[in-house]
Amino acid sequence: MIVRVGIALGSNLGDRRLELELGIVYLRTLSVDGWLCESPWIETEPVGCPPGSPPFLNTIAEIEVDSVKLTPLNLLDCLKEFEVERGRSPLHDHNAPRPLDLDIIYYGNERFDQMGLIIPHPRAHLRRFVLEPLSYLRPNLVLPGQTKTVAELLTELRK
Repeated sequence: MIVRVGIALGSNLGDRRLELELGIVYLRTLSVDGWLCESPWIETEPVGCPPGSPPFLNTIAEIEVDSVKLTPLNLLDCLKEFEVERGRSPLHDHNAPRPLDLDIIYYGNERFDQMGLIIPHPRAHLRRFVLEPLSYLRPNLVLPGQTKTVAELLTELRK
């Protein structure tokens, strides 16, 4: 079964633009027929990061995956492996600066909570760096477990 998956990309170390570009290229390799839809990029201040952390460049990509071949946990493994390839330490501190961060925001309409992976992302509805780019792609999307659209959540967050 083909499922649409939203993935947040962020970078605050090194050549941030290059890291996001490489992340997008990689996500196309995971997507059925290379299909990918990408939001505009935004720069944001780090949230929950150590003092002095540089700003992030963020975007959201939506891909289509075969849910039989690429389960949520398999997808997470692929994303984490690519982060390490791009220079992220496998034993990184929580919210430490990083060349590339890839987070699963949603996996179709599925709710998932196994082995440390929670889908939809448990804080997506509270983060401008997720909601703002996602609002360009899917303003009317209601994340599983939420009652408001992405656009409505973003409006509330800006108040």
